[in-house]
Amino acid sequence: MSGEPPPPQVWRSPSQVRTPIQVRRTPPQGELHQSPNSPRHPRRPDRPQTPTPRLDPTWWTLAGAPTLCSRPCRQRGRQPGLAEDPKAAAAETMAALRGPAGLFRWRLRVVPGGARGAAGQQCYDLLVIGGGSGGLACAKEGTRWGLGGTCVNVGCIPKKLMHQAALLGGVIRDAPHYGWEVAQPALHSWRKMAEAVQNHVKSLNWGHRVQLQDRKVKYFNFKASFVNKHTVCGVLKGGKEILLSAEHIVIATGGRPRYPAHIEGAVEYGITSDDIFWLKESPGKTLVVGASYVALECAGFLTGLGLDATIMIRSIPLRAFDQQMASLVIEHMAVHGTRILKGCMPLRVEKLPDGQLQVTWVDLASDRKDMGTFDTVLWATGRVPEIGSLNLEKADVHTNPHTQKILVDAQDATSVPHIYAIGDVAEGRPELTPTAVMAGRLLAQRLCGRSSDLMDYDNVPTTVFTPLEYGCVGLSEEAAVARHGEEGVEVYHAYYKPLEFTVPERDASQCYIKMVCLREPPQLVLGLHFLGPNAGEVTQGFALALKCGASYEQVMRTVGIHPTCAEEVAKLRISKRSGLDPTVTGC
Repeated sequence: MSGEPPPPQVWRSPSQVRTPIQVRRTPPQGELHQSPNSPRHPRRPDRPQTPTPRLDPTWWTLAGAPTLCSRPCRQRGRQPGLAEDPKAAAAETMAALRGPAGLFRWRLRVVPGGARGAAGQQCYDLLVIGGGSGGLACAKEGTRWGLGGTCVNVGCIPKKLMHQAALLGGVIRDAPHYGWEVAQPALHSWRKMAEAVQNHVKSLNWGHRVQLQDRKVKYFNFKASFVNKHTVCGVLKGGKEILLSAEHIVIATGGRPRYPAHIEGAVEYGITSDDIFWLKESPGKTLVVGASYVALECAGFLTGLGLDATIMIRSIPLRAFDQQMASLVIEHMAVHGTRILKGCMPLRVEKLPDGQLQVTWVDLASDRKDMGTFDTVLWATGRVPEIGSLNLEKADVHTNPHTQKILVDAQDATSVPHIYAIGDVAEGRPELTPTAVMAGRLLAQRLCGRSSDLMDYDNVPTTVFTPLEYGCVGLSEEAAVARHGEEGVEVYHAYYKPLEFTVPERDASQCYIKMVCLREPPQLVLGLHFLGPNAGEVTQGFALALKCGASYEQVMRTVGIHPTCAEEVAKLRISKRSGLDPTVTGC
C-alpha cells in the first residue's frame, strides 16, 4: 500500500457505530487534534515535526485489589480489501499506518463487536493489571509513545517519612551540644505526624491521577480476573461486569503482608505493616514479629519516636543480606532501646479486659514459654503475591506452588508468551520499587518496539532504613565466597566515626564499611556494604561504579569529598586477611 493514507474518520461511541475498526490520525507534535470540519491549525515552527508514537491507555484501578490499565488495540480486526488471514491483515494495516522510521502516524481503535470477544467487549493492544509503581511505570511509558501501590501508600514513602521523624528526635537531643537551647524532653505527636504523612501520600495519589488525565488516560475502579488468555473481566462496585481483551497483558499486582493465620488470635488482634502507617493514634507499646527489613524498620522508627518497641525474631535477621552487617544492625538497635527477642516464636495472642494484648511465646532453644502485654502486635512475617482473585488458571499462567509467585523468564514473560509479570508478583525478582519501575518501563519499550533491552537484576542497590541505615549493592561476603571461594575473595573494611557524631559524643561502634572484591588483579569490586548515616545517598553513587565494572584500584584513586562519610569508602586500605585493626583514626 502506498501514497497518502485515507482521510481520518470521526471517532464515535460504540452505540453510534457498529464497524469493527475506527481509524483516526494522530497529529504530529505541534499539531492540534481537530474534527474534520474545523479549520487546520498550522504546525508550530518551534516544535519538532517528526511524528512520535503516542499510546492512549484507558486505566482501570481499584482500592485494595488488582488494577487494570489498557491501551486501545491497533492490531486486531479487518478493513475491507485486506487479506482474509487476520495476521496478514494486521500486518498490511500496520505497514500502511507506519510513518517514517517505523513510527505510527495513525491509531486504530477496536470498538465493541470487533474481531475478538462477545458483543460489548472492549479490545486493546496492552492491558496492565496493577496500579502500583511497576504498573504505573509500564503504562506511562506506553503512553509516551487506588494508584501508587505499596510504595506510595503503605511502603517506601510513609516508611521513610516516619524514619525521618525518628531521626529528628536524635537531632533534637544533639542540638544542645551545638549551642541550641531546646526544651527537654521534647514531646512527639503521633497524630500530627500521621496526618502530615497521610496528606503527602494523598497528594502523590492525586498527582498520579493528574498525570493519567494529562496523558489522556481514563480512570476506572474495579476488580480484575481472567476469563481466558486474552480476556479479563472487571467487576464494578455495583456488580456490573466489563470485558476487556488485549494482545498483551502485564500483571503488576504486587503483594500484601502475610498474616500468620496458624497463630491463635493473630488475625483478630494483630495488624501489619500496611496498617501502621495509617493509624491515627499512637500504637503505644508494640511487639513487632518478624526478621525482615520491614520488621526492623518499623521497630526502629517506633523506638526513635520514643515508643516501647520489641522485635521478636524466630531465626535469622535480614536473611538475604550480608550477615555481618545484619548483626551490626541488630546490635545497634539493641543498644539504642529496641528490645530484641531472638529465637522466639509467638504461640497465641489474647485480648485482656483492659484492651491490652497478651502474647504468649516460646524460646525455641530452651522450650521455655513466656508472655508479655502490649498495646499493638504488628506482623511483619513476609509478603504474599496479590493473585488470589485473578483466576490465573483460566489463562494458563503458571505459578510457583510454594511461593505462589508467577513464573517468568528473562523477558518477564509468563508461561503464556503474551502475558507478562513484573514487580513483587514475579518469581525471583527483588521486592523493590525501583526494580519494578525499571522493569515496567523496559517492558513497555519492548512491547512498543522501541527497544530490546532487558531488565538487569544484578547489582541492584538497596537500603534498610533502620535507625543506623544499612546500604548495599552487589554480593554479600557469604555469596562472594560461595561463588569464588575464600581464597578468591579479598574484603577491605573500616570502622569509622561520622563527624556529626563527635560533638554530641554519639556511639559509633557499629558504623562500618566493607568492600568485597576479587583477590586477583584488577580486583573487580563484587559488593559494597555501608552502615551509617545517609546510607542510601552514599550507596546510590557507588552502585553506578559497580554497574560499570569498577575495580578496587579505581575506587582507591577516586578523590573523596571531605569531610563526608562517603569518602571513607575511597580510603579502605585494610583487608580482613591482614588482621590489622580497621578502625579509622585522625581526620
